Amino acid sequence: MDNVLSSTKVFNVFVTRLDVSDDVSIHNAINSGISKFGSIDVLLNNAGYGAYGPLEAFSKDQIVRQFNTNVIGLLEVSKALMPHFRKNKGGIIINISSIAGKMTLPFGALYHGSKFAVEGISEALSFEMEQFGGKMKIIEPGAIATEFAGRSLDMSNDEKLTEYQDLVGKLLSNVKNMFEQASPASVVADVIYEAATDNTARLRYTAGEDAKIIIDNRHQLGDDAFITEIKKQFGISLK
Repeated sequence: MDNVLSSTKVFNVFVTRLDVSDDVSIHNAINSGISKFGSIDVLLNNAGYGAYGPLEAFSKDQIVRQFNTNVIGLLEVSKALMPHFRKNKGGIIINISSIAGKMTLPFGALYHGSKFAVEGISEALSFEMEQFGGKMKIIEPGAIATEFAGRSLDMSNDEKLTEYQDLVGKLLSNVKNMFEQASPASVVADVIYEAATDNTARLRYTAGEDAKIIIDNRHQLGDDAFITEIKKQFGISLK
């Protein structure tokens, strides 16, 4: 692996600005990377944040911002680089998804919706990439010791929506507990490197022991039993 372009910067030697919500910025970053290295071998789509809260508490602008960043930005960066990959008859796109693309928590309609979208987009694009020798990879981290639970968590709430407030408190408490036991960011870095260099057609990679356990439980329990366990965790009455 020689040249890597991420949604935020190019690693090893060269750094450039890339705003996934700005088409000019996307194309300038790609052109700068190609100019610097001669080619780009791997695209890492990592830009994203989590919008949580009752759906009723979000404005349309907030809804659009979540999907512009986590989904539309990913699509636009991938689309802009795919002609270069086609020309070179290769290339790898690595999309950072999440266990949030495999399961949901209360008040996560926007964030989980965006990550479920990343899963579907990535799987569908894998067929396109294969037509010219490219590969698609999805990384599914669990709780990672980053700023996701801090500056990257956009919590919207309206206390006048009294029916939701008890559950809002439980969500914040659960998220805090999850990230107190988070895996170091190096775990994700190692999995990204593996995905970029293992020379396989493998599509999905988990990152973190919690991610492996949760995804295995979802597969083994099935939807109804798994959702029942989530409800128990949040003290939601079972009907």
